[in-house]
Amino acid sequence: MTPASEIRWLYLDVNSYFASVEQQMEPALRGRPVAVVPVMTDSTCAIAASYEAKALGVKTGMPIREVKKLCPDIRLVAARHDLYVRFHHRIVEEIEKHVPVTKVYSIDEAACALIGSERIRGNAIELGRKIKRGLIEKVGECLHCSVGVAPTRLLAKIAGNLKKPDGLTAIELHELPDKLLALDLRDLPGIGANMERRLRRAGIDSIAALWAIAPKHARKIWGGVTGERFWYDLHGVDLPERETVRRSIGHARVLAPDYRQPDQARLVARRLILKASSRLRRLGYLAGALGLQVKLENNSRWEGELRLYQCQDTFTLLGGLERLWQGFATRHRIVRVKRVAVTLHRLTPISAAVADLFGASPNAPEGDNNRRTKLSAAMDRIN
Repeated sequence: MTPASEIRWLYLDVNSYFASVEQQMEPALRGRPVAVVPVMTDSTCAIAASYEAKALGVKTGMPIREVKKLCPDIRLVAARHDLYVRFHHRIVEEIEKHVPVTKVYSIDEAACALIGSERIRGNAIELGRKIKRGLIEKVGECLHCSVGVAPTRLLAKIAGNLKKPDGLTAIELHELPDKLLALDLRDLPGIGANMERRLRRAGIDSIAALWAIAPKHARKIWGGVTGERFWYDLHGVDLPERETVRRSIGHARVLAPDYRQPDQARLVARRLILKASSRLRRLGYLAGALGLQVKLENNSRWEGELRLYQCQDTFTLLGGLERLWQGFATRHRIVRVKRVAVTLHRLTPISAAVADLFGASPNAPEGDNNRRTKLSAAMDRIN
């Protein structure tokens, strides 16, 4: 197990998310201190605060009576969770125009695995700039985010936290631990009040002291393998996530009114296959089935499924989509399509696949699947 020699992760955190969405929706709130509350009463607390409010000392969880003492002219806004979820989907959609989202950690945080030339520092930073610019231009001018790029998810999250709001920070192996030493223990994700007490009882009262311990010592302090994994993450060793059973990978798109003709909808479905197949390869799975779901303007639906020889290459999946689309088109010749979705399921981790899986397919010449898979992987590196 050796440390990564390059940047491998991009981590994005939308700044003051709930409050920023409210400022986006209501221009009169922009530039003003705002607190989002669960109900409009002084007996509640702030569940989010704008950066203008934070600058005055307002914190998440602070009682509203205390908030008003600090900031008498603060604007209180009742939380609208459905709205925040809608913006979340738009944010993820915009990020995925630039790089697939590997994992969503919360409504305002996501991590993206980088591949190929994306792992070069300058390219990773430029990718972060493009995502930040895309969110401002396509989702909302109030939706600033902090982005971190680093060898591990933990370090990328820490990098993003180093400059808020609207930051873009890289951490590379040669900068460790120096770039972390000014932080407090509680500044590290995963170290709360209880863990800080455990660390201090073990004689660890600084980042420097934490950095110096051995991985087995971290396991003992944390009380399990989580501590050892934390140590490796902090030291820049990109461990694979513990394997979980993923059931499907899918993408969907609601079409703008001007793009609802069947031919246009088909092109959108092809684009969704490109995204889904790239994500399939990044996550290390093979798909055994492809599903297509089409919703029409009259709210009627069509669904089709095609069983596949286990694959992960774009060309096989595009071919499967064309077969499904023909099935849809023969039944619905003159329609307007409101929404399309593609789903890859019957997933198998590559590690669990048989050794000769790519040797031959009942639908392709011998070796053709292998060439297609290599070509698809090359396309991922280019893109």
